[in-house]
Amino acid sequence: MSRYRLQPTPAQEAALAEHCGHARYVWNLAIEQHAHWKPGRKSAPGFAEQCRQLTQARAENEWLRGGSIVVQQQALKDFAQAMANFFGKTHRRPTWRKRGQGEGFRIVAVKAGDVRRLSRNMGEVKVSKVGWVRFRWSRAVPEGVKSYRITRDAVGRRHVAFAAIPEPIPAPGTGEVVGVDRGVSVSAALSTGEMLNAPALRDTDKARLLRLLRKLVRAKRGSNRRGKVKQAIAKLKAREADRRKDWVEKTSTDLARRFDVIAVEHLKIGNMTRSAKGTVEAPGRNVRQKAGLNRSILASGWGRLVARLEHKAPGRVQKINPCWTSQTCNACGHVARKNRESQAVFLCVACGHQANADVNAARNIRDTAAGHAVAARGGPPLGEPANREPQRDRLLVG
Repeated sequence: MSRYRLQPTPAQEAALAEHCGHARYVWNLAIEQHAHWKPGRKSAPGFAEQCRQLTQARAENEWLRGGSIVVQQQALKDFAQAMANFFGKTHRRPTWRKRGQGEGFRIVAVKAGDVRRLSRNMGEVKVSKVGWVRFRWSRAVPEGVKSYRITRDAVGRRHVAFAAIPEPIPAPGTGEVVGVDRGVSVSAALSTGEMLNAPALRDTDKARLLRLLRKLVRAKRGSNRRGKVKQAIAKLKAREADRRKDWVEKTSTDLARRFDVIAVEHLKIGNMTRSAKGTVEAPGRNVRQKAGLNRSILASGWGRLVARLEHKAPGRVQKINPCWTSQTCNACGHVARKNRESQAVFLCVACGHQANADVNAARNIRDTAAGHAVAARGGPPLGEPANREPQRDRLLVG
């Protein structure tokens, strides 16, 4: 998806908001239909039946008929795809959409003349029942676009994303393999010795965010003051997210251009960032500490980095079993928990090899992917499953 910043007029902004409202309304109706189902009842209607019901609803409701049929039908199509992903066990079950959260809609059957360039930095796209809406031409729009999605983030910015399969970055052909160890203190440590960190908010921004969060607690619910504080918080968080996305794009492009094979640990991030609060009957322990760790993991961009690597270097990303990679000496292969002297220092108790702990793990990942890992002493060979859950202190799940 190639995303561009929209610059709608006030009238166009109102029309786009109406499209978002219609898409949200249709989506939530589909959620309600499926939530009504119970064993013994008739199954919930599929996409074709829901489209027939939508046609009937548009005939009976003028406010719904005034919207775009394309926007409303595509909301049903997106819901059908979301349910298919849920039953395919690749995504979670679709949930209710709320106003101001996840606002957006999709337009299909885009013609060749529906996207055009006006100047060096400006283009415009034709939106059903809205007209021509301008956007920043920050890079070339992919050719042969058939659909696009317009979204609105928490800050109020609108973007248009054109659906297109990006061209993969060609491999350099040098045969080099790089191992990438993802962590919290260091977002990505490379087997070459490079230490990469996802950018975060500056200290002044962090202090301001803390003040705003305290002010939010004191603000009365539903007041204008609370709305302004929430908007200010959203701007700071959007700034942090934009910096992290930019870092991921630049890092993934650099790795895809420099190395033929990119090896990463196969981490189940969803399991690793799951809440530890437990239940009323069995409450969790160290809940606040685990919540802080979860935030740090998500702020490091682990999942997005690997996803973009797979997009830009398809077939060249290898996922390695993370068992023992942080406790194995890359020089002699000795496996011991005591090898990890601290979070940053690796000191082998067998041969005395000393290195940065994250770089040592990245080199183990690289060697496993290259097929010439050092034979482990005191534990199973790298890349093979262990008989017990390893690296509990790093919360890695193989």
